[in-house]
This record gives sequence, C-alpha cells and structure tokens, in this order.
Amino acid sequence: MAEKIIVGMSGGVDSSVSAALLQQQHPNDVAGLFMKNWEEDDTSEICSADEDVKDAQAVCDRLGIKLHRRNFAAEYWDYVFSEFLEEYQKGRTPNPDILCNREIKFKTFLDHADDLGAQFIATGHYVRKAEINGQFQLLKGVDENKDQSYFLYAIKQHQLARSLFPVGELEKTEVRDKAAELGLSVHDKKDSTGICFIGEKRFQEFLSQYLSPNPGDIVTPEGSVVGQHNGLMYYTIGQRQGLGIGGIKDALPEPWFVIAKNHAENQLIVGQSNHQSLIMAHQLRAEQVSWISDQAPSFPLTCQAKIRYRQPDQACTVQCNEQGQLSVVFAQAQRAITPGQSVVFYQGDVCLGGAVISDSDLLTSTCELKP
Repeated sequence: MAEKIIVGMSGGVDSSVSAALLQQQHPNDVAGLFMKNWEEDDTSEICSADEDVKDAQAVCDRLGIKLHRRNFAAEYWDYVFSEFLEEYQKGRTPNPDILCNREIKFKTFLDHADDLGAQFIATGHYVRKAEINGQFQLLKGVDENKDQSYFLYAIKQHQLARSLFPVGELEKTEVRDKAAELGLSVHDKKDSTGICFIGEKRFQEFLSQYLSPNPGDIVTPEGSVVGQHNGLMYYTIGQRQGLGIGGIKDALPEPWFVIAKNHAENQLIVGQSNHQSLIMAHQLRAEQVSWISDQAPSFPLTCQAKIRYRQPDQACTVQCNEQGQLSVVFAQAQRAITPGQSVVFYQGDVCLGGAVISDSDLLTSTCELKP
C-alpha cells in the first residue's frame, strides 16, 4: 500500500516529532523523505547532509517507517541558488529560505510525493492551517518565538491544501520533550541556523567563489570617504559588523552602520548615531507579490506586516498599482528596510501573503544626499 503521508525529514527534532505524531495517528500511512539540496565539495564541510541523513534514518528506524531519499541539488541550484546569486549581484539581500520553501519543499517535494502516490506532505514548520469556506489559511504557529509563517508566505492554495504541520500547535519545549519521551536520538540536537550551502564558511569568502567583487569607497551621507568596501554585495542595510572603519578623525567613538548603497557611484553609505534618522522610513515598495488566497485582497488593505523574521507585527496600509506593485505605509517608521528581503502581511494570526521589497523612502533620500 502506498504511503498516504510523506514527511520531509531533515534529521532535526521538528521533522522527527512531526513524523512521530503522524505515525501515531496513521500507523500504516506514513513515510519519510530526506531531501539533499546541496552538493558538498571535497575540500570543506559546507553542509552536514551525511550526519543529517543518518539521524533521519535512525528516527525512521525507531518509528518503524520507511525513509525515501531524493537528491534535489539540481533543482535547488536552478531555482534557489541561481536567484540567490542574481539578487546579490544586483546589490540586494535575498532570503534563500523563502525561495527554498517556494521552489523545493512545497513544489519539487510535492511533485515527488505525487510520484510516490501520497495524498499529503508534512513538514516540521511551526505554522498551522485552517479551512474556511473552501479556502485554506496559513496561520502563525502557537509558539510565537518559533513561528515560521514569514518563510511560507509564497505557497499557494493547492500546496497548502495538501500540507500538514504537526508541530504548529506545540511549543518548542513540548517538541523536545515529546522527542525524548519517544526515545528519539535527536531530542537534544541543536537547531540548524544560517544558510545550508554556506555553513561555517565566511560569507564573503563563499560569495566570492561565484561573484566577482567590485571594491569602492565607504562614505558618510555628507560625502566624506571613511574607508573602502570589498563589494556592495557583501553588505546589508543596518549592518554594524565587519565594516573595518576605525580611527576616523572627528568621528564619534561608537560603531558605524550601513545606511544605504549608492550603486551608481559604487559607494557604501554609512553613519553613526547622529545619522539614525536616515535609516528610518515609513514607506516601502514591493514586487513579486504572492497572496495565499486565490483572490487578492481589496485595497487599500489595512493590516500588519513584518519586514524581517521575528519582528513584532507593524500596523500598515497597503496599496496596489496597475502593474501589481505594492506600496506599504507604516504607522511607525521602520529601521533598515532592506531590498531583496520580504515584507509579509498579517491580519491577526492569519498570514495573507507577502512580496519582495524593491526600495523605500530611506534608500531614495539617502543616496541623493551626496552633493
């Protein structure tokens, strides 16, 4: 009999407990699938895929379910990593987790589940779903600190309809307790952080393998040169670490931070506490819009939004122009709005969808400051 539910197994505690909970409810209908999304090179330990697949297999053995293995590295390169590089080449800061969920975990994975005859896929994401009048809603996870709806805003109705999120109703501590209770070896395994294909490598070192850097001046909003950057692609709005600025005459004895990137002049614009207002903006513009409902909402839309993961919800009003681009005006000014990142919209616990930030008022005004 074909398995009706295929669980995406990462070798971590969240997907392992997801499989365990579903196996308890559907003893004969569950299997796991380990997705290998990156091909490691022979000279460095970029990912921990070998260790992770062993952990996933150990969990499946413990639960008495089958583990399928699939290599999605080619799809990951074509649909996630290539776009990741393209965005960085434009000087933007993309979010590969959102791309991976859109293209791999809820598209390629779902296609392979179809090949296996499954009706549903399941993941260890901390989100929930509900069905109202034939439409599926994506809801925040119960654990506010672990809620991952921000990363899933780009999935569609047909994908959400066939997806299960067993740990979305649980706190993270409950998940670890459940894993320990079931004797799962991953109950105390450290959560993965960062981007898989970068791992422990220095980000600049990794990116320089694929993109040619273009060094230039680091300048203040007044136009004073205070250092040299290694390439605009290596920096993000609001960044404080790794700027290499120090000992500047007449400067305040405090950290510098990135305010904006002036691509026309290949300049990185930085400031200190006296420039804080320059990194604040009430408005952003966004494109590549994705709504979870089959129908876009009515505009103007009054809702809440996040411009980064784990940010508290921010009150805003959203307008849409004839080209489908969004204009988002916040009730309170936002710090470090970053092109390439996503703005995600909510009404209470319901995730409505999101879009990719293209620019903001702060970026336009700051780049015009230099005479």
